[in-house]
Amino acid sequence: MPGDRSPIKHQMKIYGPAALLVIAAFVVAFQFIKPAPPDRIVMATGGVDGAYHRFASRYAEILAREGITLELRPTAGSVENIELLRAGEVSLAMVQGGVGDVESAPGLTSLGSVYYEPLWLFHRKDLELRRLGDLAGRWLAIGPEGSGTRALVTGLLKDNGLENGGAWLGLGGQEALEALLGGGVDAAFFVISAESELASRMLRHPEIRAMDFARANAYTRRYPFLNSVELPEGVVDLALNIPDRNVRLLAPAANLVSEPDLHPALIDLLLQAASEVHGTGGWLEGRDEFPVPEMLAFPLNKEAERFYKSGPPFLQRYLPFWAASLVDRLKVLLLPLLVLLFPLFKIMPPIYSWRMRARIYRWYGELEQAEEKFAAGRVPLAEIHEQLDRVELEVQHVKVPLSFTNQLYHLRQHIDLVRARIAADE
Repeated sequence: MPGDRSPIKHQMKIYGPAALLVIAAFVVAFQFIKPAPPDRIVMATGGVDGAYHRFASRYAEILAREGITLELRPTAGSVENIELLRAGEVSLAMVQGGVGDVESAPGLTSLGSVYYEPLWLFHRKDLELRRLGDLAGRWLAIGPEGSGTRALVTGLLKDNGLENGGAWLGLGGQEALEALLGGGVDAAFFVISAESELASRMLRHPEIRAMDFARANAYTRRYPFLNSVELPEGVVDLALNIPDRNVRLLAPAANLVSEPDLHPALIDLLLQAASEVHGTGGWLEGRDEFPVPEMLAFPLNKEAERFYKSGPPFLQRYLPFWAASLVDRLKVLLLPLLVLLFPLFKIMPPIYSWRMRARIYRWYGELEQAEEKFAAGRVPLAEIHEQLDRVELEVQHVKVPLSFTNQLYHLRQHIDLVRARIAADE
């Protein structure tokens, strides 16, 4: 029976149950594997001509290199972005600092602030404005409904004793600029990047002037989400010396805000993209100043907190995103490997050898018993010979792998040795 001589059949009796145990452990561990990150996320960005949309487009290019599609959804601004996040219609959004709060949007988390977005007050050059209170009775463009500009400016004007008497218009962006140039408003507020085309056009226009927020430090004391920044003289155009003086501005920080269930791997990838986009600095920001876990609109995301402390995950530093994500998800399967597989590999070979030897060694007890009976002389020799014949016959039917046949032949030699010793003393 060649099959009985094959070690595989015997090994399966030993290793088979152990393999089933390991497979069962892997099945259980598989239930705890995190789901794969989605290959598409939606981000609310603000107007298509604004900085939010421009920066988000650069994020999309970086994520596309890793096979992730970032779909951009234009909106009216930060207020609408928060509403979309709360409704679950988008997973990510740019939000102006100071617009949202935990009570109004529980569950939302910030991935960090990414750049300063200053508040500008552009006005006709013939107007003398030193404080916001000087705008009393003036026609103002304060930003469209749903924008962060409107939310911020409304609060600041009210704190300066101004009330909307019908002269505050919901205009922003290009519309506000055209109204200012056409005389439809006396002044217009904007929360836009210092390097935006719109800001550059207004700073260069001979009939428009940017107000210097002389009391910037007072505002930062009253509003923790505001920062005092300074646009240096000549930074826009050195040859024409634009602006012609240092301009102090109030600046909330733009925040990356996410829904509660955004996949952790995507958070790491997004923060790497933000570091690439914003780490070079700008007219108001120093190199590597952003992104930072400060000036936050909402509580800091736990995964983002780990990123700021330790940097990108180890695997993402050396592997493509999809490979790093896969390995990270499957690492839970190492638990049964370490807990069961390694010890089993160590103890199963000795158990297998012991089982094979046990099929042979148990007959030595019969031989020893036969010798003791002969030495005592109380048992007829015919009975002892009958016992030896039975042992020899049964041993002939013992099947072990070829690697253990030498021990089987040793047993047969020992049976013959006992026979010879009994025959010599008869």
